[in-house]
Amino acid sequence: MKCPNCRAELVSTTRDGVDANYCAACRGMWLSQAELGRLEDEAFDLGDDEKGTLVFSSSATARACPQCGGALRMFQYRLYDLELDYCPAGHGYWLDADEDRRVLELMKQEEARLKRSDRATRRWASLLRHLRSPSVFERIRDLTR
Repeated sequence: MKCPNCRAELVSTTRDGVDANYCAACRGMWLSQAELGRLEDEAFDLGDDEKGTLVFSSSATARACPQCGGALRMFQYRLYDLELDYCPAGHGYWLDADEDRRVLELMKQEEARLKRSDRATRRWASLLRHLRSPSVFERIRDLTR
């Protein structure tokens, strides 16, 4: 397979615990959807429903899919400040040099955000249960007598 960025030959490698096709010339990598999922799971394995939608909208690029030769499309990865390319025929995703590290970083941030949100939800629910308890209403009633 040829690199969609510089047309150099892609070589099989393992990076961040994921098998991928790597370009030694420009340091980009081609990942299948499953491989991208495994990369994300290295940092955040709470399921795709928690991660959000991968592609919302896309635009044309001049790059070609290394598998089918079709035009790749660019999208804003999960609405973060990171643009990736993908094959609309479902063959995979192109990540430029070190964008795999950025994906890992974003997934770690998302996991931390969800954990904070979960803690806040639990604390709020606990406070509501406490406020609804009979002892609270009795105290308020006693104060107004």
